[in-house]
Amino acid sequence: QVQLVESGGGLVQDGGSLRLSCAASAYIFTMGWFRQAPGKEREFVATISKNGGLTAYADTVKGRFTISRDNTKSTLYLQMNNLKPEDTAMYYCAATRVWPGSNPRPAEYNYWGQGTQVTVSS
Repeated sequence: QVQLVESGGGLVQDGGSLRLSCAASAYIFTMGWFRQAPGKEREFVATISKNGGLTAYADTVKGRFTISRDNTKSTLYLQMNNLKPEDTAMYYCAATRVWPGSNPRPAEYNYWGQGTQVTVSS
């Protein structure tokens, strides 16, 4: 099976930046990021197509977060700038064989990492 391992989370101040990474055990077409805060549903953050030609972002992160991938390293990235306290959540890397559209649901992804915590202090 495909294994996904996230890293790069941590504690930052309001306005700070973090870069998350997701190492995949094998190439898979579509990858994305989701996040889940305590008491909240898991929500879509960003997704990227197999060759990076298509990207989509949640409205809440547009202009602040950038998703990218390096297929030679089987690694997905999420550059997060101008972080806000409302970005505090467990961030999960996910993957699927198909392009799920611009506003995917978690159920549309087949493979998941264990998550990495991002905490933004005010």
